[in-house]
Amino acid sequence: MPIFQYVALTEKGVQRKGMIDADSPREARQKLRTERLYVTEIRELGEKKPKGEGLRREITLPRLSFRRLGVRELAIVTRQLATLLKSGLPLSEALNAMVDQATDATTERIFRDLREKIASGSPLAEALAKHPRNFNDLYVNMVRAGEASGNLDIVLMRLAEYLQRQASLRSKVASALFYPVILIFLGTAVVIFLMSYVVPKITAVLLQRGNVLPAPTQILIGVTRFIQNYWWLLLGGAVGVVVLYRLFVATNQGRLLVDTYKLKIPLIGPVIKKQAVARFANTLSTLLKSGLPALDSLRIVGQVVNNALLTKVIDEIHSRILEGADIATPVKRSGVFPPGIGYMIAVGEQSGQLEEVLDHIADAYEEEVNLTIQRLTTVMEPVILIVLAGIVLLIILAVLLPLVQIQYL
Repeated sequence: MPIFQYVALTEKGVQRKGMIDADSPREARQKLRTERLYVTEIRELGEKKPKGEGLRREITLPRLSFRRLGVRELAIVTRQLATLLKSGLPLSEALNAMVDQATDATTERIFRDLREKIASGSPLAEALAKHPRNFNDLYVNMVRAGEASGNLDIVLMRLAEYLQRQASLRSKVASALFYPVILIFLGTAVVIFLMSYVVPKITAVLLQRGNVLPAPTQILIGVTRFIQNYWWLLLGGAVGVVVLYRLFVATNQGRLLVDTYKLKIPLIGPVIKKQAVARFANTLSTLLKSGLPALDSLRIVGQVVNNALLTKVIDEIHSRILEGADIATPVKRSGVFPPGIGYMIAVGEQSGQLEEVLDHIADAYEEEVNLTIQRLTTVMEPVILIVLAGIVLLIILAVLLPLVQIQYL
């Protein structure tokens, strides 16, 4: 069923805008009239309004969402849909309620499209797959498993918890890094201001006197002149490095090399590895609880760990399982996962409680990530302050030394 965007007036003359689904513009007007709304403009979504003319169809665009939903937004709407289904509402009625309670145009448009596809006979998983920017393979396959098992509401609730967990972990990491980033930004701004505005004026006065300047002052003048005369070269070099890096990581080999190196960076590498292990355990547990086979679950996990090296290792684990191995043995031999992970997974497989063991692994490593980041930021803050203070001190000394010489001459 087409979706129309309208502008209308209430009985009191207040303008209202919104969207409504109907078979034709005429039917849409009639529906709005029953709500005591008087339409001034109406057009089907995907139509282009030509200048100087009324609203009429010119070009039909794919019904895609305006923007990508954030992880936290997706968790909220998933939990809402799960709650509606758990209360006993049929899927079509639950989607109607989601459309009515949508708080932004993107969410409303997505659920209108889902409702239209469900009404035409498509399964929910197939309808979700039409919006890959918002619903990835993990989401679609879990919903497919929920539909097949008849536990869609339970699967959606697990999905919501999984998404909320991922959003919380990201939020904690971002919050921990916020203050150090602000320090670096402000410190860099101060240095740039001194080098581009204060230092040139003072050094110009010193040069006019014709005195022999100390070596630190001469170095400072040289650096300042280079920045003033060749700032475009520095900017172009920085842009060039970013472009070359993007091109390099766009290749499979380049991405693998970069992600392998990330795991070996002192202090930061262990945090990245722990975060990836937590994501692996949490995702695999969620998929297995939803009824997906282990092989399908591993294939999906390999796509969401966000590290090419771990993806390669998970693919190798997948291949070994196809040859008849269990999950624990290739995990132990991977050389990437911490040794204890393989033993814990082995215990889970033997006891038949693999999902619970994976949940414990995810909890433990998420906690380790939080503690490690807190320790790193505690150490980083004074180090950043000392480095920035040292740079500013060198600049000040380079300016004051010739002034002291002049005073005693």
